[in-house]
Amino acid sequence: MTDHHQTNLMTLTRYVLEEQRQHPDATGDLTIAMNAVQLGCKFVEACVRKARLINLVGLAGNTNVQGEDQKKLDVLSNEMFVNALKASGKFSFMVSEEVDDIVVVPEELRGKYCITFDPLDGSSNIDAGVNVGTIFGIWRLPSGPRATVEEILVPGSEIIAGGYCMYGSSCNLVLTFGGNRVEGFTLDPAIGEFILTHPDIRIPPRGKIYSVNEGNSMYWDDATRAYFDSLKAPPADSGRKPYSARYIGSMVADVHRTLLYGGVFAYPSDRKSRSGKLRILYESFPMAFITEQAGGRATTGIQRVLDLVPKDIHDRCAIFLGGADDIADAEAAFAAHSNWLNGSQK
Repeated sequence: MTDHHQTNLMTLTRYVLEEQRQHPDATGDLTIAMNAVQLGCKFVEACVRKARLINLVGLAGNTNVQGEDQKKLDVLSNEMFVNALKASGKFSFMVSEEVDDIVVVPEELRGKYCITFDPLDGSSNIDAGVNVGTIFGIWRLPSGPRATVEEILVPGSEIIAGGYCMYGSSCNLVLTFGGNRVEGFTLDPAIGEFILTHPDIRIPPRGKIYSVNEGNSMYWDDATRAYFDSLKAPPADSGRKPYSARYIGSMVADVHRTLLYGGVFAYPSDRKSRSGKLRILYESFPMAFITEQAGGRATTGIQRVLDLVPKDIHDRCAIFLGGADDIADAEAAFAAHSNWLNGSQK
């Protein structure tokens, strides 16, 4: 007799369809949209896995809007996602890290959603074989296919779906539609499907790991420095042990570990980037949404990330995300010490 658990697979497609059935008024548009997203992820995963063999490593000879050198895989990944999402007929606008302006979908293919995405986060690490990933967020446009670009610059609290796909020793897609549920899927290359392997991910309130680029510590403000000092050398009366440092340099990989093991991931503001470094629409908002739905929190230090309203499509912010207790400590440090965000740091 076959093992029921091996034959009754909860694939990503099945999961999204079952979510749709729980909403009688659903049109199926979001289901089709997610199929386009997972197609893009599968394509990028295949390219990452054989990048060295088919000469996809190295620079493409261009820079993106952030002034960063584009890798060959950056360009290919972006083109794949744009084409797959456009063909779905469910999006009117797209915002990509690799494109200066908003990608406007032709009128005959426009839908009621906007998607923001970083097609290959951490691509500077690709030549070294380090985990990289795709980050995405989906918004419903109030005016549907007749929407204007002004409807994109809204608070992160209006996001309806967020996720990331990590390409490494395995291909993991983590997704949330809200409802305090975050699900993790792993790609089974034998059948070409994402299978539910991490149901109902919950981030511990307090962890034992912090993840931050301490190479920038000389540029930190007093609040950031005080917070990380407290993790490395906790007060004697706290009863806590020092946190361990783990920093990969790929946001998807660092956040994935934080979700599973707890702790805090941070990319704070500093003297060089006083408003922060990570892009709000396609990095901070989706990751903050995922973290909150998993029971954690995400803050700039002085404000909830999902309450921010970006001023332009490539606007940036500082971020601390992780377990609820860990982030409360970070906010306490910012309340007690001078910082770049409120202008009190000199």
